[in-house]
Amino acid sequence: MFLCVSASFAQEKMPQQTQKKQYPREYYKGYFNFAYEEKTDKIFLEVERLEEDFLYVYSLASGVGSNDIGLDRGQIGDGVVVQFKKMGNKLMLIQPNLRYRANTTNELERKSVEQAFAKSVLFGFPIVSEKDKKYTIDFTPFLMQDAHGVIQSLAANKQGTYKLDTTKSALALERTKAFPKNVEFEALLTFKGKPKGGNIRSVTPNASLVSVIQHHSFVELPDDKYTPRVFDPRSGAIHISYYDYATPIQEPMLKRFVTRHRLEKKNPNAVKSEAKEPIIYYLDPGTPEPVRSALLDGARWWNEAYEEIGFKNAFQVQLLPKGADPMDVRYNVIQWVHRSTRGWSYGASVVDPRTGEIIKGHVSLGSLRIRQDFLIAQALLNKPFANSDENYQPMLEMALARIRQLSAHEVGHTIGFAHNFAASTNNRSSVMDYPHPTVKITNGKIDLSDAYATGIGSWDKITVAYSYSEFNSAKAEKEGLQKILNKAYKKGHRFISDVDARPIGGAHAKAHLWDNGKNASAELENVLKVRALAIKNFSKGNIRSGEPYTVLEDVFVPLYFFHRYQTEATSKLIGGLEYNYATKGDKQLITKVVSAEQQREALNAILKTLDAKTLEIPADKLALFPPRAFGYGRSRESFRGNTGVGFDAIAPAATASDMTLKFLFHPQRAERLIQQKSLDKKQLGFEEMVMEVFQATLFRTYYNKDVSLNPVHSQIGFEINMNVLKHLMNLAVHKNSSPTVKAKSLHMLKTLEINLLGKNFPEEERLFADYYFKTIEQFKKYPEKFKLKASPKIPDGSPIGSDACGF
Repeated sequence: MFLCVSASFAQEKMPQQTQKKQYPREYYKGYFNFAYEEKTDKIFLEVERLEEDFLYVYSLASGVGSNDIGLDRGQIGDGVVVQFKKMGNKLMLIQPNLRYRANTTNELERKSVEQAFAKSVLFGFPIVSEKDKKYTIDFTPFLMQDAHGVIQSLAANKQGTYKLDTTKSALALERTKAFPKNVEFEALLTFKGKPKGGNIRSVTPNASLVSVIQHHSFVELPDDKYTPRVFDPRSGAIHISYYDYATPIQEPMLKRFVTRHRLEKKNPNAVKSEAKEPIIYYLDPGTPEPVRSALLDGARWWNEAYEEIGFKNAFQVQLLPKGADPMDVRYNVIQWVHRSTRGWSYGASVVDPRTGEIIKGHVSLGSLRIRQDFLIAQALLNKPFANSDENYQPMLEMALARIRQLSAHEVGHTIGFAHNFAASTNNRSSVMDYPHPTVKITNGKIDLSDAYATGIGSWDKITVAYSYSEFNSAKAEKEGLQKILNKAYKKGHRFISDVDARPIGGAHAKAHLWDNGKNASAELENVLKVRALAIKNFSKGNIRSGEPYTVLEDVFVPLYFFHRYQTEATSKLIGGLEYNYATKGDKQLITKVVSAEQQREALNAILKTLDAKTLEIPADKLALFPPRAFGYGRSRESFRGNTGVGFDAIAPAATASDMTLKFLFHPQRAERLIQQKSLDKKQLGFEEMVMEVFQATLFRTYYNKDVSLNPVHSQIGFEINMNVLKHLMNLAVHKNSSPTVKAKSLHMLKTLEINLLGKNFPEEERLFADYYFKTIEQFKKYPEKFKLKASPKIPDGSPIGSDACGF
């Protein structure tokens, strides 16, 4: 089978012809015919079809290798409709404005809309020669431009100012090819400049000269036999949109259609049928084992969803055949991408902007992400390397379970589906959520056996059914799609996507990133217990023989902050809301405030993350963390501190508490709490939340005689207390705080001061108390000078074992 597929990748070349030109040319015959002239390093394109739309796609064949800069190998750019138009002695490559259209047979009406909005001329080509209405243009300058925006990306990421150096750039012919329905071009581009950032220096042999290969595709647009499917916000589908000015006045002008591959049954009357053209994805053969098998397995999960709507073997995943080009827009590809640091994977698609039909899916999977899950498992397990350095299988199994899910997730984006961040509250019902490893304590031991779900989720089958089910009439389609969504809701499925799931300022009670469980508060309690047990068990047995103890510190980082994402999820219940993307008549919940009971339960759980005992690193663990070994310097994923070369025992607690308080004391959350309390006196309220934080932190030492005055706890408590103060002060002056939030924040500062005044502090706490008073007094005098002082930066975490989404 692969031999047949490989043959289809072979390019067609025109027979050599006698030319009048001085230099010989190599000719290529395809969707556009073109010739390459080696002597001048030029490509001459032959244009016959004028004012005929086709698709132009640009991308990166080779990348920079930095997640922060974001210029990855295989990165797909926009797919835009363009056409050539002759104007004088030039051919203009014009991109029409498809955002505004008139879908009508009235030519003058269509023309009036077209003339009302600007179009874009992407390039102007002087005509080199003309024969029989075939125009030859020098295509080289078009290929020798920064279409992908490398210069802009480097500047935006503060890596320096660069310019294209044409003397160090050239056409790249290895993957410059011609086929009947598409032509592919590549050019090696070198950007010269003055590097400023560390990221570009870390990934280039000479940061003053950055060379990448850009890819360009001219592609025939699909025929008009594809039927767009109407988008519904409850469906989980990604969509395109445009304004149709020919719409009757009583109907909405803005049209929305889902993005999906074309998929049709060979026998539309059969309950189950093979597809006319199956959806086939090809995996980068440069992916090593056992990752290769895991990626194939995970991507293939989707076929089950297509089987359930009547397609037989309609979704396939194969290895990319030898000689095939992953940048060829005819092929859906899963590519294994290397970077210098861990970062996001993502799934992108080339879409027909006219209809939403997906032409090419392209998945980019970061190769370092699997190592993060391995590291998490290594930290959680009890002395995995105590008896043998070869005991890596338990960690590898968890990491591979994650990579299967990741493969399915990113492929899901490229077949048309958005994130569903509410799925984790319904038995992990979708691979389109961000999964945190589910860790349990079984018989007193850490249990990773169910860390990640296996197989496609029940929500994923619903969203496939919405986008890809076939119907025999428009009426049947409209009724059938509503039936799919109504049935899903009755079964308890909820779809909530990106903006509603973000932790800072987010409010949805069910939609979170990297969380688990139906009850966020209960899972936070579980995570804290898992964390405590794993810290108790942590020892030199968590690293291999011969590794410096510095590596042990690095393994400890994800364990110490293991609660960070469930804390995010739980914080969103405070001042939280429950709501759906409801539509009129669907009987879904529109919106309601999270109950007072749930909010107080969440606050009680979160307050445990502000407990000095929770955040303390035990003395026997501190003894395992010496100054960094030679050759093993700190990285962005290391602890930060204030003790120079020595390990800072207090800074991690300051960092962790700062994280929690950043979520709690957010201007939008504070405003919601105030408004919810004004509408319902039983609700939590802003003042009550702040007072509960005071009781757990600043008042804890001075009002609770049972609290130990352990010097380490005292110092950790001081850091936590200062974080409480600074975040409350920040609310009082924050530009996004409403006047009410500012007024109530100032009132709570005054309440704090009154409650602390005149108290008999233990001698060892007196200096801390004096500093609180001094800090408050300074703030009251000069509030305009207040700046939120950062705690030691929390190490990189997201992506957890995997980092918007893209993911």
